[in-house]
Amino acid sequence: MRSDAKPLAIIMIGQKGLPVRADSGGIERHVEELASRLVVRGNGVTAYVRPRHTTARLTEYKGIRLQRMPSIPTKSLDTLTHSLLSTVSALFKKADVIHYHGVGPATLAWIPRVFAPRKKVVVTFHSIDRLHQKWGFIARLYLRFGEWAALRFPHATIAVSQSISRYCRERYGAEVDYIPNGAAIPDHPGSDLLKQWGLEPGGYILTVARLVKQKGIHHLVGAYDGFEKEKKLVIVGAGSFGSEYADHVRRLSEGNSSIIFTGFQTGRALAQLYANAYLYVHPSEAEGLAISILEAMAAGRCVLVSDIPENMESIDHSGVTFVNADVADLRHKLRELLNHPEVVAERGSRAREWIRLEYDWDSIAAKTEAVYRRVTGK
Repeated sequence: MRSDAKPLAIIMIGQKGLPVRADSGGIERHVEELASRLVVRGNGVTAYVRPRHTTARLTEYKGIRLQRMPSIPTKSLDTLTHSLLSTVSALFKKADVIHYHGVGPATLAWIPRVFAPRKKVVVTFHSIDRLHQKWGFIARLYLRFGEWAALRFPHATIAVSQSISRYCRERYGAEVDYIPNGAAIPDHPGSDLLKQWGLEPGGYILTVARLVKQKGIHHLVGAYDGFEKEKKLVIVGAGSFGSEYADHVRRLSEGNSSIIFTGFQTGRALAQLYANAYLYVHPSEAEGLAISILEAMAAGRCVLVSDIPENMESIDHSGVTFVNADVADLRHKLRELLNHPEVVAERGSRAREWIRLEYDWDSIAAKTEAVYRRVTGK
């Protein structure tokens, strides 16, 4: 922030809770990284959170004020009811900007436009949520409306990938601000915590994701068959809204002691898992812009990802792709990369530099603040 710029008062709506924990997703990671840096830049940030997703009695985290607001805790109503109550509350708070995260919460962005016209509204379009397999017909229709709302109600819309930017332009004729997710370049965090899972540096293939169907972990488990004696497979993550899919993946893995489920991890343990993996694999069928891919690349890992546009965009020429949902092609690419460690090392080094150039969180925070200042005139 320029020395002569006035601090902004920012409210964020749409995230489950802070800090990031087992039930969190990409939006929570994005909000934590972005909001904490906006605070460092001198702004005031309030994030609305759901009590069951936030540590009891925690009122501030990394300088972000946490405002609790309840919800109806069902798959279809949780985000909507929380966002509605948060929006009504935000009308009565001092704020320059109300920033909605996700197309679901964006359906309510008209409320401050009508009832608090001095407050400026920004929406971040994180992913094409209606493509996620967990949603039924009615929910998909609502999320399609959310896409339209995300582009029509706010003063500015941010897309986290070039693919989403193109989608907004081609389907809705709308221009948006492209500001991606990011990752921080870490120092090597060591490897001492790996022993709790019986792991050694370079001795495993890693994937990090919520255990939900669109992440495609079942494809990776299927493709891994036959590689047990070469590298272990480490699956980091927890289920969401019931554990049916997580249970399904575990059943697929029964009898294979080389497949290790660590559950949700964060902090130093997660950093060590990234930094010491031989290879990172992300077999998702639908994404916005996966932060876990960026974090693996920031740790200098070669990444093998499904060839959906959002994943291909994030790796540029720094990783390897396989045909989405094609277990045979994924197995073939795993074989090639296990046979050629020199390719894995070269792509990992290239990936780290790509993240440094394109996905720096400090730059992302500065660009987001610039959008705020443009719409507020401050």
